[in-house]
Amino acid sequence: MTLTDDIRSCTACPSLVATRTTVVVGSTPAGARLLVVGEAPGAQEDQTGVPFVGRSGQLLDRLLEEASLPRSRVAVLNTVKCRPPDNRVPTRVETAACRPWLTAQLAVLEPALTVTLGLSATTWFLGKVTLSSVRGRVVEVDGRRVLPTYHPAAALRGGPRGEPLRLLREDLALAVRMVG
Repeated sequence: MTLTDDIRSCTACPSLVATRTTVVVGSTPAGARLLVVGEAPGAQEDQTGVPFVGRSGQLLDRLLEEASLPRSRVAVLNTVKCRPPDNRVPTRVETAACRPWLTAQLAVLEPALTVTLGLSATTWFLGKVTLSSVRGRVVEVDGRRVLPTYHPAAALRGGPRGEPLRLLREDLALAVRMVG
């Protein structure tokens, strides 16, 4: 069995197994130097098996294109591989159960840079932090370069003066420049 097969057959979280349509393993194009990590699949991702295909994904795609790196050249994963019911935030137990999967994917991918989208993905890598205290700057974690930023959903909601969208755009452009 492959890592992908192992992830797809996971039953560690009975409540997620009972409500999921599919396990969203992620998309990992060969040679991808940039990895983007989100929190968990949403409804559309659960239906398609592909991460970030809903409104947030469409915004992510657009911003990557603006930065001159098509999504087809970017690896996209989530910290949790199954959709939590009602799109709730994954529990600590669910995140811990999925942790070995993302850890294994990181070891295989060895990205030059990982961009974390939102607080859940950021705390997966950095532990307890506020997004505002780390957003937009590269942090070394276990020999990996991590660039925390806003989740596209926050950018879609607008926030104060449209700041989340502006900062997400800036951070993704920085990430693309960093990976060449």
